[in-house]
Amino acid sequence: MFINRHQELAALERMFQSGAAEFFVLYGRRRVGKTELLTQFCKEKRSIYFLASQLKERDHLRQLTETARPVINDPLLQSLVFDDWESALIYFTQQAQEERLVLVLDEFQYLCEDNAALPSLIQRFWDLHGKNSKLFLILCGSQVSFMEREVLAERSPLYGRRTGQLRLMSLSYRDSGYFFPEYSTKEKLIAYGILGGIPAYLNRFALHRLNHSPNAPEKALEQPIKDELLSPQGYLFDEVNFLLRMELREPRTYASILQAIAGGTTRLNEISQRIGLSPTDTNKYLSVLRELGVVKRETPVTERAPQKSKKGVYKIADNYIKFWFRFVQPNRSLIESGNADLVHQQMIAPNLSQYMGEIFEGICREYISRYWEEKLKVAPKQIGGHWGSNLEIDVLTENVDDSHWFGECKWWNAPVGENVLNHLIENTTKVLDPWKRNPRYILFSANGFTDALKQRAEKEGVSLIEAEDLF
Repeated sequence: MFINRHQELAALERMFQSGAAEFFVLYGRRRVGKTELLTQFCKEKRSIYFLASQLKERDHLRQLTETARPVINDPLLQSLVFDDWESALIYFTQQAQEERLVLVLDEFQYLCEDNAALPSLIQRFWDLHGKNSKLFLILCGSQVSFMEREVLAERSPLYGRRTGQLRLMSLSYRDSGYFFPEYSTKEKLIAYGILGGIPAYLNRFALHRLNHSPNAPEKALEQPIKDELLSPQGYLFDEVNFLLRMELREPRTYASILQAIAGGTTRLNEISQRIGLSPTDTNKYLSVLRELGVVKRETPVTERAPQKSKKGVYKIADNYIKFWFRFVQPNRSLIESGNADLVHQQMIAPNLSQYMGEIFEGICREYISRYWEEKLKVAPKQIGGHWGSNLEIDVLTENVDDSHWFGECKWWNAPVGENVLNHLIENTTKVLDPWKRNPRYILFSANGFTDALKQRAEKEGVSLIEAEDLF
């Protein structure tokens, strides 16, 4: 399935229509949908899409030649094989003098493994030949650290040559829901809480429903969790280790940090004590994880200097990685000995609601950030949460009209009642100026609201957002 990515496709299409030479860099983590995005873009275009793998350079050049032959009607190309990258790129430039040609080099990091000088060769080629043609060159990679360091960084030979770049991020919770048209609203949210917005993972669960349990809606999530995450042969059982090994030199240390955070150890000093490193060294590892988008540091939105705040906590930003370190990694021995049912029944099912509580807060903040126009009508300038020694507020925003949304997010099995609103109003008075000025109240509930709260909300202008409203 190809979901959304309308803005990304439109940006590529605008560059294609320019007619000028274009050099675009696309990157993002494994399975986020880069290849599918480029496949969609290249449809009905004169394009050469080349997917690299871990081969020697001569094999890559031979495969590139074979890939180009059906696209370029040139008898000479039928009888030759490119000897080096420079001659190959110059040839494609010659073919793009009069007519636009798209050349995609996907998994670019593999091409550089056997030829570390390739970025320098491409820089020289682009300066002398490429920029004077109608070539649309796209370098794509799934090793984020490599692409940022060797292609985009200031010290890279390619610095300043690109005409555009994009780090492709995961889908929103709402777009993720499109993979599961037969799921209930709560099932869609739980699937997002387990998998995040990674299209390949979402598609795996969607296909599982079609192939294995179309007539068992009560097991819509239980069976794919067991088969894909709680089986040594499962598609998602060891995916985290692949991700860490691809990006990091010391994956075991990073895994220990992620395990600590997933277990509820969220402050720097606590994490360093848990893994046995100094706070300084631990902070360096955390910085790398933050740059990769695996970990985030959150502070109360009211903090004036968040970088220096002692209230900062670390959280795993990726839902799949969070779920894996919370439920899969600690139970690997049981899983590998064939006890998937036991792990699901005793480890996951009783704790899933608690796990989803924090996920639900993030979803509600995303709703305010992305979809505020639907019911709230006031755009937020800042959005986050607030916590201190005597209170916790799930959602607190500063809005463009100087008002502030105060919100609570409840992943409950029962409807939310007036007591939650009363508690929220009470907490509002404990927040310092100017944050408590012009308060507006918003409640999110995964299981609706009581009639009494609905009636009161209508009178007092309180916004009530149910699970269905999120979609």
